[in-house]
Amino acid sequence: MGEFSWPVRVYYEDTDAGGIVYYANYLKFCERARTEWLRALGVEQDGWLDEKIGFVVRHVSLDLRAPARFNDFLTVTVVPTRIRKASIECMQEVRNVNGQVLCVAEVKAACVNLATMKPVAIPGPIIEVLGRGS
Repeated sequence: MGEFSWPVRVYYEDTDAGGIVYYANYLKFCERARTEWLRALGVEQDGWLDEKIGFVVRHVSLDLRAPARFNDFLTVTVVPTRIRKASIECMQEVRNVNGQVLCVAEVKAACVNLATMKPVAIPGPIIEVLGRGS
């Protein structure tokens, strides 16, 4: 499965009192990259939200290896590792301009009916583009 990359600039608001990226913001960076990955595949989530279909993160693991700092330019990657009937698993990395891996995230997202919050099969059109783009 192929790697998708998305650029992120570290803003002052992303940092803590020590001037480094606050750990929870890596989750935001990863979320943005997954959204842009789906968008690049032609999956616009707002249309699915209208149908009460959404992806919710059910598990995430972060391995923070080195700090990012204010104004750093980062690349966040998405590599889908497993696509199941009602879930997607991805490996993500946050890298600096030198290619150093600063953070590794393992993410499991479930496809749910947003009205019931129960798992549902990933809709066929999404499965189709995931198969072509992964």
